[in-house]
Amino acid sequence: MIPFSLIVAVDQKFGIGKDGLLPWSLPGELKHFKNITTTTKDPQKKNVVIMGRRTWESLPEKFRPLPQRINIVLSRQEKIEFPEGVRKFIQLEDALEYCEQNLQGRIENIFIIGGAQVFQQSMAYPACSQIHLTRIHQDFHCDTFFPQDFSHFRKISDSETMVEKGIPYSFEQHLRK
Repeated sequence: MIPFSLIVAVDQKFGIGKDGLLPWSLPGELKHFKNITTTTKDPQKKNVVIMGRRTWESLPEKFRPLPQRINIVLSRQEKIEFPEGVRKFIQLEDALEYCEQNLQGRIENIFIIGGAQVFQQSMAYPACSQIHLTRIHQDFHCDTFFPQDFSHFRKISDSETMVEKGIPYSFEQHLRK
């Protein structure tokens, strides 16, 4: 299986969402997300972003699908429709298999971008090779959470803390042991 990464922003209690939305607005963090998920070494290739349906729905319509990336949405709903070019799969394993069998040579990286269930499933795969984690140093009273068990990963980098709109945050990178 092709190695893939997770990219996520979490609050102090590992919260990732509230009422189906991001509970914070940090343009610098969104720029970081965009840079990581769009940057490729080979300009002929693209990156893949895989997300659950609720994560898809939480994106502002003007940003759906996420530009400059191949978008894959996981959903059990049969009648749901997505814009042209957006692939839908029921299972994460099927989406990863599709990337390996059909996009090999055209893609550089695969990023899982949410939500909680997809993150939980993803971390169990040995092919989940790294986590790009934005740690927001504040509690946003979230109702959706990222798994807290990082025992299979080790932190390899940690940025200095930045403050935007009075909210401190930093970027971390974790690699599978």
